[in-house]
Amino acid sequence: MKWNLRMVAAQRDIWRPTQLQAVLAEVGFTPSLSKVAALWSGKPVMVRLEDLDKICAALDCTVADLMQAEPESYLASREQDERRAVGTRHDHGSAIRPVPGGGRGLRGLPPN
Repeated sequence: MKWNLRMVAAQRDIWRPTQLQAVLAEVGFTPSLSKVAALWSGKPVMVRLEDLDKICAALDCTVADLMQAEPESYLASREQDERRAVGTRHDHGSAIRPVPGGGRGLRGLPPN
């Protein structure tokens, strides 16, 4: 899913999170500046539907303007995961090697 908040805001001459916060306040939505900055800076992990309605009301847009489905990228990443060999890392492609004791040092013997 692609998050287009900054593009929608720019189309309404809103260029900073503080400007967006002021526009949101006009419709009675008063999130903290840190929450607005998180929405502004990247793709949010979660957005409440009620908050999404308020954002759309403030920016006079639709949910479709704010979010764009990217099924092609999802399918491509899924195919890549299926082709990846078992025991390989995502980042370097090298095999994962177990660490004795989980990397916590030497373990004592279990009680009798």
